[in-house]
Amino acid sequence: MFNQRLDRTAFKAHTAAEAAKHAAFYRNQTWQDRLEITAYLNSVAFNYPINDPPHIDKTFFKARSRNSG
Repeated sequence: MFNQRLDRTAFKAHTAAEAAKHAAFYRNQTWQDRLEITAYLNSVAFNYPINDPPHIDKTFFKARSRNSG
């Protein structure tokens, strides 16, 4: 099974003032733009190509009723 690891060296810590500026910038973006930015940042953080994200192994999970019993 493929194990994704977070690349902690990909980003730097910001001060509270810098973070507030980023929040104001992203708040003015459309939700579609924010979604694209999120996809890009995830690809950088987890080191995978932006056009080929990893897929969930759906055989690992099972759907079942809560009321089975």
